[in-house]
Amino acid sequence: MEKFNSDGTPQNEGGKNRKKRKFPVWILLILVVAAGLSSVVVTYDNQYKLIRQFGKVQRVITTSGLSFKIPVLESVDTIPKEILIYDLPASDVITSDKKTMIVDSYVIWRVTDPLKFAQTLSYSVANAENRIDTIVYNATKNTISNMTQDEVIRSRDGKMTVTVESDESVSSNDIEIEKTEVVQIKSLTEEIMDHIGTVYEQYGIEIQTVEVKKLDLPDDNKQAVYNRMISERENIAAQYTAEGESQARMIKNTTDKEVSIMKSEAAAQAEELKAQGEAEYMRILSNAYADENKSDFYNFVRSLDAAKQSMTGSDKTLILPADSPIARIFTGNNP
Repeated sequence: MEKFNSDGTPQNEGGKNRKKRKFPVWILLILVVAAGLSSVVVTYDNQYKLIRQFGKVQRVITTSGLSFKIPVLESVDTIPKEILIYDLPASDVITSDKKTMIVDSYVIWRVTDPLKFAQTLSYSVANAENRIDTIVYNATKNTISNMTQDEVIRSRDGKMTVTVESDESVSSNDIEIEKTEVVQIKSLTEEIMDHIGTVYEQYGIEIQTVEVKKLDLPDDNKQAVYNRMISERENIAAQYTAEGESQARMIKNTTDKEVSIMKSEAAAQAEELKAQGEAEYMRILSNAYADENKSDFYNFVRSLDAAKQSMTGSDKTLILPADSPIARIFTGNNP
C-alpha cells in the first residue's frame, strides 16, 4: 500500500526513490569565466608584475602585455616602474664652522630590480622612501659638515670665479691687466651623490639625483649672515670698480698720447706738402718769367690781379700810366 505525505504527495520508502536534482549549468559557466578572468594578468608600461605562489615569487613580468597565472594558487603584486619623485622633509645640518643650515631637497629615483625590491622592502614604496630619507640625510650631513657656510652657499650653483695675475701684456702699449679664470667645482648635488655612492643598490632601486630646492638659515642668525654677505659683496664690487677705473685711466692716457703723436705727424706732413707746393709754384713762375714769349703775358696777368685787388670795395680810383697795357685796353690804343 502506497503511503502519502500530509500534502498528498507519494512518500518514498527510506528515501531511496528521491528525485535527483540537476546542478544549474549557468552557475558552472559563471565559475569557469571567473576562473579564466582571475588567471589573466595585465601588465602596463609603468609596472612590474610579480607572480607569487604560497608567498614565494615564482616569476617577474617586466614587459607590458597579457600573461597568465594559476587561479587561487598564485597571486599578483604590482611594483611601479616609472621614475618617482620623493620630496624630503627639510632638515638641519651643521657646517664645519659650526653654523646651522636648513636644507630642503627632493630625490628622483626608480625601481631597477623588482625582485630585490620586493624581498628587502616588502613591495612597499613607503618603505623605500624611508630608506632613501636615511641615505640622503646622512650623505647631506657628511657633505655639509666638511664645508664652511660660505662654501656651501657658493657651491649651490656649482661655479666659482678665481682671479689670478697675468704676466702677459694687452695691446702694443704693455698695459698689464688681470686675467679671470672660471674654475668649475662640484655642485652641492654632486658632492651629495658622491657620498651616497651605490648603497641604494641593495634595495633594488636607483637614486638618479638629489636636487637641493632651498638652502636657508635659522631665523636667529639669518640677518647677521646676510649683512656680512652684503658687506663682502660691496668690498668685492669696490675692488673691481677701482681696478676698472685704474685701467680706464691707463687706456685713456695711452690713447691721448697716440692721438697727440698722430696729430704731430699729420701737421708735419701738411707743412711738408705745403712747402712742396710753394716750391712747385715758384718753379712754375721762374720758368714762366725765363721765357720772353711768356713773361709779358704773366706780367699782364699779375697787373690785372693787382688792379682787381686795389678796386675791391666802393669809391675806388685807379690811376694808370698812359702807356700801361691795362690803360691801352680801356682806351683802345692797343699796339
